[in-house]
Amino acid sequence: MSDIAALRKSYERAELSEEASHADPTHQFAKWFDEARQSEVPEPNAMTLATVGGDLRPSTRIVLIKGFDERGIVWYTNYESRKGRELTGNPCAALQFHWVELERVVRIEGLVEKVSDAESDAYYASRPLDSRIGAWASPQSQVIDDRTVLVTGAAKYAAKFLLNPPRPPHWGGFRLLPERWEFWQGRKSRLHDRLQYRLEDGEWLRERLAP
Repeated sequence: MSDIAALRKSYERAELSEEASHADPTHQFAKWFDEARQSEVPEPNAMTLATVGGDLRPSTRIVLIKGFDERGIVWYTNYESRKGRELTGNPCAALQFHWVELERVVRIEGLVEKVSDAESDAYYASRPLDSRIGAWASPQSQVIDDRTVLVTGAAKYAAKFLLNPPRPPHWGGFRLLPERWEFWQGRKSRLHDRLQYRLEDGEWLRERLAP
């Protein structure tokens, strides 16, 4: 335990000032996301999604961002999975990106809605065939006997749909509509930069938080 307690790092790569940040958090996120991609950090599109179930217990998992704009952040999943059921029952959620190599974290909180059928259809059609079949074959989050269930299901639906599987009715996109953003930049001596954006009367209010 003492070895773990001694693990620490001095963050000294960059800074985040009010003057250098964008007044709109979506534009600030676009800037940081582009920098993460250009820096070739591993899976810059990976984000932690936090939901809360009917038992008031939180749960998290990694999902992949598939789009964003002024409306919000989009990802795709099985609506009958644990996260899908929890978001249906409680649409409040949070996302977090952690770009370790850049010493940066982005946190987003807000309400979640399903994207349109047209958006889900378009993204589903763009996926590799194996992934489209997999959306049919996997009863996501359900207990299964063994991997044979998945392999058998994949073979069944591949034979049924051949090269043109339709989008499963239980599969599609979610969009988080941001109400709060936080951009965290690691700094020396644990005096990190934290800029928060809060939606107030339809406008974004930018504030600095103590680390």
